[in-house]
Amino acid sequence: MKQTIIVAGATGNLGTRIVKALVKKGSDVEVKVLVRPNSNAARINELQAMGAKISVVNMASVDEIKNACLGADCVVSALSGLEPVIIDAQKILFDGVVAAGVPRFIPSDYSLDFTKFNDGENRNLDLRRRFHTYIDKSKVQITSIFNGAFADMLTGQMPVVMYKQKRILYWGNINHRMCFTTMDNTAEYTANAALDTKAPRYLRIAGDLKSPAEMQTLMTDLTGKPYGFIHPGGPALLSFIIKVARFIAPAKNELYPAWQGMQYMRNMIDERAILTTTDNDRYPDMHWTTARDVIAPFLATAGL
Repeated sequence: MKQTIIVAGATGNLGTRIVKALVKKGSDVEVKVLVRPNSNAARINELQAMGAKISVVNMASVDEIKNACLGADCVVSALSGLEPVIIDAQKILFDGVVAAGVPRFIPSDYSLDFTKFNDGENRNLDLRRRFHTYIDKSKVQITSIFNGAFADMLTGQMPVVMYKQKRILYWGNINHRMCFTTMDNTAEYTANAALDTKAPRYLRIAGDLKSPAEMQTLMTDLTGKPYGFIHPGGPALLSFIIKVARFIAPAKNELYPAWQGMQYMRNMIDERAILTTTDNDRYPDMHWTTARDVIAPFLATAGL
């Protein structure tokens, strides 16, 4: 049976990938995207060229969102931002979803499993947890997707592999395995979940699980050069550095200030972030991209 899936935030990096993954499903799915009147025209043309139907709506209007969502089977949010977006804008989107009678909704989570953490440990994850208290009061079937960290960031954006220094930076336990999933894998999995009428409340995935020790072995193998370690200290020291960095440069209106990235790393090295099982096998046709798959082509193009 053909399903209609609507994506909000489709002009963003992850959102565009989710639309692409949905369109690849073929004639069994109709893909619609909600865009603001002032959205990037080039990106809208790109989405349209993929085969998505464009609905230009005032994202501050519950009625307009409702009308655009009538008849949809699932709405996927890929909105990105701070409180005005993750709380305020997503509430309006969700109210439109409820008013339209859409049975399923996927919120913009796409992170490590923040249900295991407490308020105050990570600002951006606190916002998502607050939004959950709003949507979980409804009768809509909610599915959150937790993917750890985006593996794409292992090419230099995330301070794990120090390519020039030929070191692996780690805090705490050298054998603690962290979860990495590429944006494309996350998008494809989200597309599958959007079409899954029996998707559960939480889905946890990992394209790869790697400890600092395993990363050191991987990098030594890929480069043929011995990689060492940089171990500044444990979680307590990292927590102290975060407090100092936030005090010196609060950057309250920035989505990813330096201290926010450190907060995420602090969460990733926490035992509460350990994945003992995953939901990778729920959609068996998926091919999972490993850390090796991400890093090897980067090394070739970067000449490292």
